[in-house]
Amino acid sequence: MGKQQEPGNDEIQREMRAQQKFSTAGAIGRAGSGLLKGESPVSRQDQAISALTGWIDQQTPDPSGALKSILRRQVRSNELLVASHLEQPFNVLRQRIDSILANDYALEEFVRQVDVRWGELYQERPLFQRAGQAPDPADEYTHESVRQVLILLRAKLHEPIVTDPANWPLP
Repeated sequence: MGKQQEPGNDEIQREMRAQQKFSTAGAIGRAGSGLLKGESPVSRQDQAISALTGWIDQQTPDPSGALKSILRRQVRSNELLVASHLEQPFNVLRQRIDSILANDYALEEFVRQVDVRWGELYQERPLFQRAGQAPDPADEYTHESVRQVLILLRAKLHEPIVTDPANWPLP
């Protein structure tokens, strides 16, 4: 007498499908079930942008959130630059901060964008500091205060940062 063969995995799956009611979602799920084996469904570029924006949120002292918002926006809008630095995405943020700090006009424009964002967030008229003038005492984002935050962030970027994409936070 011959040994009975146990039904294989494929046979079991066919039998289960035969008993199920057809649905488009089920068919799509079965068709794409092996596409991402071993890979993250989030692209490396999106992982890099997420890591950068998460780091900005954690490391930037900014109670009102406007400065963080503008830095995150600039990282997201610089996707091509991020794509060219997938192995070391924090270089993108270093380069951006360095370019802002290297030029007074760039710093003034950055502060203006932060002030505009603050006005949007709080639905108030922002306080703009003009070049060469003393800031309003109530102004949270002065040229000097933003410069100091950017210098602090640049210093933190020189500390060890996890650059292995497997350890980056997912969105």
